[in-house]
Amino acid sequence: MSNLFNTDDILTDDVHLIQSFADLDGLKQANARTAMVAGKGAHVTDSEGNTYIDGIGGLWCVNVGHGRDEIINAITNQLQQLDYYSTFYNFTHPVAASLAKKVAELAPGDLNRVYFGNSGSVANDSAVRILHHYFNRLGQTKKKKVLARVGAYHGSTHLSIAMTTPAYREGWDSAEELVHHLTCPHFYREGGEHTEEEFLDFLVQELKDAIHQLGAENIACFIAEPIMGAGGVIVAPEGYHKAMKAVTDAHDIKYISDEVVTAFGRLGEMFTSLSVFGVQPDIITTAKGLTSGYQPLSATIISDEIYEVISGPDGLFLHGMTYSGHPAASAAALANIAIMEREQLPEQVRTTGKYFENSLRALIDEDIVGEVRGSHFMMGIEFVKNKAHKTPFEKEDNVGGKIASAAQRRGLIARPLGNNLILSPTLVLDEALINETAQTLRQSIREVQVQL
Repeated sequence: MSNLFNTDDILTDDVHLIQSFADLDGLKQANARTAMVAGKGAHVTDSEGNTYIDGIGGLWCVNVGHGRDEIINAITNQLQQLDYYSTFYNFTHPVAASLAKKVAELAPGDLNRVYFGNSGSVANDSAVRILHHYFNRLGQTKKKKVLARVGAYHGSTHLSIAMTTPAYREGWDSAEELVHHLTCPHFYREGGEHTEEEFLDFLVQELKDAIHQLGAENIACFIAEPIMGAGGVIVAPEGYHKAMKAVTDAHDIKYISDEVVTAFGRLGEMFTSLSVFGVQPDIITTAKGLTSGYQPLSATIISDEIYEVISGPDGLFLHGMTYSGHPAASAAALANIAIMEREQLPEQVRTTGKYFENSLRALIDEDIVGEVRGSHFMMGIEFVKNKAHKTPFEKEDNVGGKIASAAQRRGLIARPLGNNLILSPTLVLDEALINETAQTLRQSIREVQVQL
């Protein structure tokens, strides 16, 4: 394929662009960036004409694959009819209302009220702000603290980054005075000499102790991803979420399930909190797969009980974003969900996602692969010096980065995370592409093993 753009022009333009979570100094070096210019199905193409399997789904989000005409046409048609109007005050528009109804139908239990934002960060920030107002309305004005976990990722606003694992905010300020972090529920790294059941007991007791220490009257909520994403794809012990929900319920602490990554098919369900993990949250937050990344949109989905309190007399909802429920974004989400339902994509993922999971788990026989974890199309691989002792590589070894580079040279985009590698591809991978992905990873791991 010939170049789609002039690479020199792209790199010149890029000096003006501040990229997210990037080594800005490192990006000053020549050839430090890869410019993606096209995408179709499970693949993306860079400015040099190289094509790759998109093993990270854009960023956990291109669930239905790239280049879906149904979504593109829905966005175009909506812009031609109504390009923008706000959902402030008494104004609304049909497409946002229709999407809110659809999301409420898909969400479990009594999660029937939907606030739209434009990112997962905003969704989580909104959830906490709504709960602070909710408890204020009930006269429980001290209930402000948030219980989160080391290893979590909940966003990058001043509040949501405070709820995120400290590694993502080193040297940066945040609203950390509001947040208390509990132990990461990663048995492989944190379990020590415990059995998995004993480790779960420890985590539950730690939660009870934190509530006793901080005072339930001071705690608004507990927030948790069903499977931790950017913290390394961490799967908590069996029964963890149900056990934590039982404790929070007993102390009048609301449970926020951060499904920014896990919703809309990635684990084979539209939402996973109840159907997979047995928990009925008070709030679900979501983004990414809601539009498959075709437009920026998030949703904070709250229970009828919370809504009744915040919508009572003399209760202005003093929270809002200019682009909340944007017509084009809402149209994209409706078209995206329609594709998932028509093609039964979540149901398909229950088969293809398990095939993908098992294909990656087979890599455990490689010398430096310490753990392969995750579920369906949400997987992480941790690399170690010594498997028997779980000895980690040093940060400067950059094993994840080296393997990601080796994979990219072979036509696969994977996400390095220290000495881990993250895979969250589009949900349209078939068995042939899954086999190619697994084979590429094995070849890349072996290449780096030899270097080490």
